[in-house]
Amino acid sequence: MASAKVLQEKQAYVAALTEKINGAVAGVIVDYSGISVADDTALRRKLREAGVDYAVVKNTMLKRAAEAAELNGLDDVLEGTTALALSNDYVAAAKILCEYAEGKDNFKVKAGFMDGEVIDAGKVVELSKLPSKEGLLSMLLSVLNGPIRGLAVALNAIAEKEPAEEAAPAEAPAEAPAEAPAAE
Repeated sequence: MASAKVLQEKQAYVAALTEKINGAVAGVIVDYSGISVADDTALRRKLREAGVDYAVVKNTMLKRAAEAAELNGLDDVLEGTTALALSNDYVAAAKILCEYAEGKDNFKVKAGFMDGEVIDAGKVVELSKLPSKEGLLSMLLSVLNGPIRGLAVALNAIAEKEPAEEAAPAEAPAEAPAEAPAAE
């Protein structure tokens, strides 16, 4: 039986993990078995640069933290080796981990969650194919800037055309012949 000190440490760990899960907008659970130390180091560096919190977790601890965070439906994926990536960006963790898993047989995405809802591995892959927040913002700004750019081009074309018209001599319009009064 576990001593009181060990039990308290485990409870504190679960509480901290629950707080991290609740603080993240998205998370991805992966099976990392068999990756080399060099690959793991490179993956961790890339995740850290993207602001993703990545750690190996024990399945029982993650199960308890997920229950406390009200993430139901993860029990069936919490087997074998498990690592958890938490992010405040919806697509960052999914994008990096799915990209890494593409060519690897020994690294696979198990499941994930987004805004407190559990999603399966297929949805995590779909999520990874979305543009990043910065990409979406640049697309939005481009769409919003389009009409303004069009107006500027049209005004510039009008401004360039007017001086050319002023330089040409103006011809007086021919007067229309007066109609004869109608006989009454």
